[in-house]
Amino acid sequence: MRLAAIAFTLIFAVSTAFSQEEATNLPNVKVKDLKGNIVETGSLGTGEKPLLISFWATWCKPCLIELQTYHDVLDDWKAEMDFDVVAVSIDDSRNARKVPGFAKGRGWKFDVLLDENQDFKRAMNVNNVPHTFIVQNGRVVWSHSAFAPGDEDEIEAELMKLVNADK
Repeated sequence: MRLAAIAFTLIFAVSTAFSQEEATNLPNVKVKDLKGNIVETGSLGTGEKPLLISFWATWCKPCLIELQTYHDVLDDWKAEMDFDVVAVSIDDSRNARKVPGFAKGRGWKFDVLLDENQDFKRAMNVNNVPHTFIVQNGRVVWSHSAFAPGDEDEIEAELMKLVNADK
């Protein structure tokens, strides 16, 4: 049964690129970084540099595969293009205590934020994790639900389009 649920999720993964008219502003919600500092999400991805935002949870196996994949390709991607990555944990307050050690133990080279009340998740209309967005100039320009090996190629292509658009 569990395998069937994963297959269903992978089959119905959705990727969406938005035109400038369709792109929506990133909502402004307060979340915390791993040190407990408040971060206002409206301040994320406000410049020309694209920002990859991945919503995830410690209990979500596809999320962990996705984030580990980003970690594994990040150096290569960063050599080719200038962008940032933020992983937003939707774990509740009880599980959120595990997140700092969880991320540190995996050596992730990107910022991790905590959305313990899931306010940011709701504001972004995230129904299932993993869910990835690309933001540029404060606007959501691309969205992808679920993750399967190989999806990183599509994400890389979307980032390259944005980075090379100004050249």
